[in-house]
Amino acid sequence: MAFILGQKLQHLKTGGFYRILHLAKIEATLEDAYVYEALINQTIWIRPKLEMEDGRFIPITENN
Repeated sequence: MAFILGQKLQHLKTGGFYRILHLAKIEATLEDAYVYEALINQTIWIRPKLEMEDGRFIPITENN
């Protein structure tokens, strides 16, 4: 499942909440990646697109 910019997600293992900021490329491999932000402390993370879309993150709505 592809995510869109600004979409909020929950990590199923940790329960953390995140927001998609950008799509990027990993320089060494040119692999697509997501740049995303932790909503609790604004830490910025980068994760390969395929790993991000493998089911460990699920979209959330404002009502969740």
